[in-house]
Amino acid sequence: KQWYQRRVRGVPQNDNKDLQSLVREAQSSDPNVKLSCVQQARKELSKGNNPPIDELIRAGIVPILVECLDDDENAALQFEATWALTNIASGNSDQTREVVSKGAVPKFVRLLASPHEHVREQSVWALGNIIGDGPECRDYVIHHGVVDPVISFVKDTTPLTFLRNIVWVIANLCRNKDPPPSAEVVQKVLPALFSLVQHTDNEVLTDACWALSYLTDGADDQIQNVLNSGVAPFLVQHLGQTDVRVLTPAVRAVGNIVTGSEHQTQAALDCGCLSFFPALLQHHKESIKKEAVWTISNITAGTKSQIQAVIDHGLIPLVINALETGDFNTQKEAAWSVSNMTVNGTPEQIKYLIEQQAVRSMCALLGVRDPTIVQVLLDGLNNMLETSKDDCEDICRMIEDCGGLDRIEELQKHQNKQIYKLAFDIIDKFFSSEDYLENDDENFNFQINSSEQQLAPEGGFNF
Repeated sequence: KQWYQRRVRGVPQNDNKDLQSLVREAQSSDPNVKLSCVQQARKELSKGNNPPIDELIRAGIVPILVECLDDDENAALQFEATWALTNIASGNSDQTREVVSKGAVPKFVRLLASPHEHVREQSVWALGNIIGDGPECRDYVIHHGVVDPVISFVKDTTPLTFLRNIVWVIANLCRNKDPPPSAEVVQKVLPALFSLVQHTDNEVLTDACWALSYLTDGADDQIQNVLNSGVAPFLVQHLGQTDVRVLTPAVRAVGNIVTGSEHQTQAALDCGCLSFFPALLQHHKESIKKEAVWTISNITAGTKSQIQAVIDHGLIPLVINALETGDFNTQKEAAWSVSNMTVNGTPEQIKYLIEQQAVRSMCALLGVRDPTIVQVLLDGLNNMLETSKDDCEDICRMIEDCGGLDRIEELQKHQNKQIYKLAFDIIDKFFSSEDYLENDDENFNFQINSSEQQLAPEGGFNF
């Protein structure tokens, strides 16, 4: 909430005038008195971390401030009133809706055409706070015509501080997905985002990438709209960003794109996104690593050629390392990455996965409490065994040697029916055959004869 709505801070003031008197005098017919009182109200609303928003609302300041927005002869009054309302709208949802209910939105939209830049900029900020309250307020502001004037400010001549507010408002317009913004709105903002995602300022880039991450978080047609705008190559380049503020939404947006169709996944790969993933999968920030592994999991759910691209970029050992050493959220995404590969990969690709010690890492996680991940891991191991053919016995031995067989046997007692059935089927199909048990007995006998023989009495044990 705090990120979506922002309060304009001012210099702390020490004024003993009580709020009721302040509101009463703000209704003065003397323009100088009115301006002074509105300015004082704005200063009160800019105080510290706990400004008296509710107290001023109860005192009746909001309709007075809204009325001040109409005074085109007094730009200073419009600015101070807009600033004060901006800070009220930065509060909780009830406080934001108080501003809306008193008719401020159409007046703010009108002020976007003010001849005074500071009034225009402050009006943009106020509208951004209202839009950030949620989809209902967002759509209400859109209904009053905010989109066209806001995107008209995306141009080279707009001052940087103003442009940062503009792109933040655009991100808020794109953010909510229940429901998402209309296709008409998206088509209007995408050309602006195409420009903004090429900007050199990291604050602008951060909000532009967040906006694109919101727009790609949906169905395939939403993802395609973003791809059709031509932003993908520029978005992918931000995967090399050192500023985590930009990198985080850029990874999320690219990850969202590869959740789409095979063709949409391929579009991201064709932009060269995989070349950035060796660094992302080893990033010092765990949240970035987790997003990167999640992205790979969606690519390994794709075609065999897309899986091969992941292999060719040397990413599988890094994913397996994440499966072993990442925090649990990262490990979960790595489990999906590996398991998806066993479903969609060729026998040769699955063999490569096994050669990278995936079996040991998968078995090590079979004891976690998350039933979904346990099932994902069991599915992956089962798929490896199913496709291994002549190498099946070697994989069984790997599973047994790393303690995986003991864990799978325990999972036959699991309360989740799908898990205990899958565990039972793996044991029954791959570890109960006469050939496997015979070979297992031979290995056991060999171990006794070679390492324990010297401890046995002459003539052997007598039971």
